[in-house]
Formats: sequence, structure tokens, C-alpha cells
Amino acid sequence: MAGPFLRRKTLEEMNAWGAGSAVSHLGIVVTEFGEDFIRATMPVDARTRQPFGLLHGGASVLLAETLGSMAANLCLEDSSRQAVGVEINANHVRAVTEGLVTGTARPLHVGRALQVWEIRIDNGAGQLVCIARLSLMVK
Repeated sequence: MAGPFLRRKTLEEMNAWGAGSAVSHLGIVVTEFGEDFIRATMPVDARTRQPFGLLHGGASVLLAETLGSMAANLCLEDSSRQAVGVEINANHVRAVTEGLVTGTARPLHVGRALQVWEIRIDNGAGQLVCIARLSLMVK
């Protein structure tokens, strides 16, 4: 089966989407994409840690929603439409105190009105840190 991405972008174009927003402020950088996935990294530093020194769950969710939203919008045939997040669920399963985390979004369902994406966030050793599911409405 061919991948869902219809609108082609370069890494530079994808990273430009986040300029001047929470995405760039938290240091999220899209690093790779393929026919059915998009991947980005985020540093675990003063911008993304909670007061106890651990990766903030909200930062993980922001990474997940960023990846799922970007991916969903790349799947739209009509550039006048937009996919927007309506629900996100995240399970935080491992603490991270430093380094980079890597998020990878893959589609579970790509429909005309609704999309569902799974986003896996791993630490530098490839261990699961957070698993999220994002539902998006296409308007």
C-alpha cells in the first residue's frame, strides 16, 4: 500500500512551519520522513523539563501533537482544508532527564473527515518514553 502523504514538502519547509511558535521555542526539529511516517527530535533541557528535572509530560504532548498535525496536513488532497487536533491521549512510561527524545508519527486512520495518528516518543537508547494517539478533524 502506498503511503498517505500526498503533499510533498522538504525538511526545510516542514521546519519552517514551526518558526516563531512553541515548536521552535522548544527546539523541535523534523529530521526525517517517509511514505507513512514523520520523525522529529526535541531536546531535554531547561525549556522542556519540569521543576523536578524530568522531561515535562506537556512537552512530550506538544511534540506528539506537532508531529501528528504536520503529518495529517501532508495527507490532505485539498490545500484549502486543514486538519486540526480534537483529542490527544498520552501515556508517559519512562523518565528522561537529558539528551534528545525522538518522536515518530504513523497513521492509524486517514479519512476525509477524521484522521488518527499514533506517535511514539523514544529516548536516545530507543526506549519508549511516551506513546500518544491524536485524533484530528479535517475542516
